[in-house]
Amino acid sequence: MAVRKIIRIDEEKCDGCGQCVPACAEGAIQVIDGKARLVSETYCDGLGACLGECPQDAIRIEGRQAEEFDPAAVAIHLAGLSAKEKKPQSAIREFVAHQEHSGCPGATSREISREPVAASDPGTDARPAAVSRLSNWPVQLHLAPVQAPFFNGADILIAADCAPFAFADFHEKFIAGKKLLIGCPKLDDSSAYVDKLTQILALNDIRSIEIAFMEVPCCFGLVSLVKQALDNCGSDIPLKLAKIGIRGELQQRHETRSERRFVVA
Repeated sequence: MAVRKIIRIDEEKCDGCGQCVPACAEGAIQVIDGKARLVSETYCDGLGACLGECPQDAIRIEGRQAEEFDPAAVAIHLAGLSAKEKKPQSAIREFVAHQEHSGCPGATSREISREPVAASDPGTDARPAAVSRLSNWPVQLHLAPVQAPFFNGADILIAADCAPFAFADFHEKFIAGKKLLIGCPKLDDSSAYVDKLTQILALNDIRSIEIAFMEVPCCFGLVSLVKQALDNCGSDIPLKLAKIGIRGELQQRHETRSERRFVVA
């Protein structure tokens, strides 16, 4: 464990008033046996939003060895509090907004409306012009907000960066009807991907997930990190896997069951 800033609660001064509890956006403090207590070090970001709420001056910030702050664990914790205590979702939204510091206008969450695609005329050999089936922005996993409205009730496609370039009809065969997230398990920070996906899965009503990955061995890491995120939040969301060859062919399209065995879809 590294030395970092974290709160300490003086139990002798604390009278259990509970004013510090709602001040903590991460839900790190609860009143237990008449005293305010730090539930878990991983929930405390050490910024001290609770300090000014204590009338007994029982909370202070100190530098000491402590477990690292874990945003993914906080998201799961808050989702559990929301279900267990009927806590307003506003607390979760406030935490999410606090964590997303991108500030880039191009990363603003938006849903894209699409007109129905016209069918080709059976009396001609002409093919209709290709159209985009993308219906959400942003698509890069690092930039995606963890609680965008378009995630609720969505079928999600998680694709390796290379997959759309290799598979010619990617929009029609994969993106149509799904919300897209992309990433590269070899070049990007996989642990950050796991944290982000864990939050997305914990805070949204995701209907299904499909992973489109390339046949090269390193690309299967995308499957591993998605499964880790599912395990982190105890989710049994239906999961389908699609392996694309470097020549552009669809080699396999599988769905997994709860026992994690592959079954041809």
